[in-house]
Amino acid sequence: MGKQQRRRAAKAAVRPVAAKTANVARAANERGLARLLSAALQLHKDNRLAEAEALYRDALRLDGDNVTGLHLFGLCLLHSGRPAEAVEPLARAAGLQPDRAELSSDLGAMLMAAGRRTEAIAAFRRAVAADAGYQKGVQNLVGALLETGDTGEAAEALRRHLATGPAEILMVLSFADRIGGLGDRRAALEVFRQAAELRPDYADIRDSIGSLLLALGREDEALDAFAAALRINPAHANAHCNRGIALYHLGRVEEALASYQRAVESDPNCVAALQNIGSLHADRDEFDKALAAYERAVAVRPDFTTALFELCNQRRFACVWDGLEEEEARLDVLLPRTGERLPPFPRLFAKSSPAEQLRAARVWANGLRVDPADVLPPTTRLPAAGERIRIGYISGDFYQHATATLVAELFERHDHGRFELFAYSYGPNDSSAMRQRLIAAFDSFVDVGGQSNAMAARRIRDDGIDILVDLKGYSRAARAEILAMRPAPVQVNFLTYPATMGADFIDYIVVDDFIAPTEHQPFFAERLVHLPGCYQPNDSRRAIAPETPSRAECGLPEGAFVFCSFNNNYKITPEIFSIWMRLLHAVPDAVLWLLEGNAIARENLKREAARRGIDPARLVFAPRRGLPAHLARHRHADLFLDTLPVNAHTTASDALWAGVPVLTCAGDSMVARIAGSLLRAVGLSALVTETLQAYEELALALAQDREVIAGLKAYLAANARTSPLFDIARYTRNLEAAYCRMHELRCAGRPAEPFAVGAKETA
Repeated sequence: MGKQQRRRAAKAAVRPVAAKTANVARAANERGLARLLSAALQLHKDNRLAEAEALYRDALRLDGDNVTGLHLFGLCLLHSGRPAEAVEPLARAAGLQPDRAELSSDLGAMLMAAGRRTEAIAAFRRAVAADAGYQKGVQNLVGALLETGDTGEAAEALRRHLATGPAEILMVLSFADRIGGLGDRRAALEVFRQAAELRPDYADIRDSIGSLLLALGREDEALDAFAAALRINPAHANAHCNRGIALYHLGRVEEALASYQRAVESDPNCVAALQNIGSLHADRDEFDKALAAYERAVAVRPDFTTALFELCNQRRFACVWDGLEEEEARLDVLLPRTGERLPPFPRLFAKSSPAEQLRAARVWANGLRVDPADVLPPTTRLPAAGERIRIGYISGDFYQHATATLVAELFERHDHGRFELFAYSYGPNDSSAMRQRLIAAFDSFVDVGGQSNAMAARRIRDDGIDILVDLKGYSRAARAEILAMRPAPVQVNFLTYPATMGADFIDYIVVDDFIAPTEHQPFFAERLVHLPGCYQPNDSRRAIAPETPSRAECGLPEGAFVFCSFNNNYKITPEIFSIWMRLLHAVPDAVLWLLEGNAIARENLKREAARRGIDPARLVFAPRRGLPAHLARHRHADLFLDTLPVNAHTTASDALWAGVPVLTCAGDSMVARIAGSLLRAVGLSALVTETLQAYEELALALAQDREVIAGLKAYLAANARTSPLFDIARYTRNLEAAYCRMHELRCAGRPAEPFAVGAKETA
């Protein structure tokens, strides 16, 4: 055998020995690695993280590509509060086994904890792509997407998860609720519908589908969903309650009440149903039943903000003041904390700041029941040269109503050579002379009361309206949803709603420099448009009946000094009422003449007078009358006492028109400064006080000096009709100038901006 052959034979003999030796070493290494990882994992479970970390490091020195070791080491670093360090081993593990959903999901969690959200979402996407049924991965991805507001991809991930079959249904439903809460109701609806196919026996899913349809304004479909829920579970209280809401929106009030009552029968502690029962009775002015329902709801759940809010509101209408101050203080704490969506108009009745009014309005505007598919795209229409500007006024008050009383002559005096006027009415047709007068004032009078919000918005768009003027805001029976669909390129909050609407779909609000000074712009979502004089129009054709009822017919004693306040009873606060009672005590021959709002309020006000040591007989209540007769009986009044925090609006201009001086106290917000604006415009700014102490002192001084009162009445008789407050021709020209400026800005492609009519534009 040659030398070369001997070498090859030796190597061949050595190979089995070497292989065996390597295998032995490898096995020993693996056993050592397994022991290290097992020991490290036990320490990890025992929360002895520093010791566990040391063993994980030893293990990885034996095998730096061990996926299990890398995974556990990364988790140990995360649990030690070092997510940034944890990323590297987890990224390495996920790179080695990219098809393991668990690794990519945990890597995403590390990246999220390290503040690297974009990379985290990418990792979560890889996890779900690897296994759409991996619950933790779906949960992490959807949670991260919702933090960024990406509801569409979040919903799609949930739907893919449902399609795998073994989905965690409660997790899916919880996230679908969040998607709906973020405003993407259509995406949430598709998730719930897919879940319903998997769980046809689950009533909660059908109820949620109905709630989403209800939020989209699709009441008939919602009723079908609630019916399906109740077939599965006839005692489903929430479905009964939501069914009642749908029926109420459809005008089926008695059926709605029956559904609310079924909800309470199924669950006596169903506070939402109790609150809705209260609201339905409140709509009917059934104050005792409304109060009972609200009180029961608050007793069940003291932190139920909506019911507490409505209870306070109802107490104001009924003048039930016991406990009101404490309840309002609770509301002031709860509302900013909960962000509850509550009607912003009643919030104005409380001592709310301009900042709080803006917050409440924004929450309300964001929750309007508008299907995104119904929102109209921006219009590209621009009027041709010389074409009239098309102004649309939209309201539910185009009948014998206080608002109509103010604006009727404004409509008649508009320059029809420059403006084409459209009315969009969704209120009742009372066939009154006022209704006929309003119809005659417009170029086109359209009744949209029987149309859906979407149909009404489309009609306004088809009419090519340039400026849409809203005369309702968030007042009772308003349909702000129509404006939320953006039917006109310029939209204006005007006259009726004395605060911001907090909405991005309202461009301007018409004000004056007293009710909303320039420095108040931060409290308005709209741009302030300042008219000279007063923001409020008035009708110079407002008739006063020539016949004056006798004092006896009005219930007034002969020779008495007559304080009057014909504001609605809800504007009377305990603080204001106490001032009035002190005035009656100081002026023994005086009486207080109030508007009779409802029997409960009347009796409660008498009771409150007696509590303050005043004979209830000195309170005289005026029943409601037609406007001419109501204005005629003002001739017996000596001084109109205004209220705070909600001033008199139309009632103040009524009094001034009838020749009665008005005393007011101006507050901080627009709703508390309107009477002051009217008095300034009529030349009686001396009757505008800044504190309640000054208000009380001046009221007493006036009541004790009949000559001054006579002089004020004589001044109004001689000057009111020619004052800026009642100069409707001048007012109309100023408002038209405002419309022209809004239109110019829009045609120039400029965004809405604040401006004052008559002021020179500055660069």
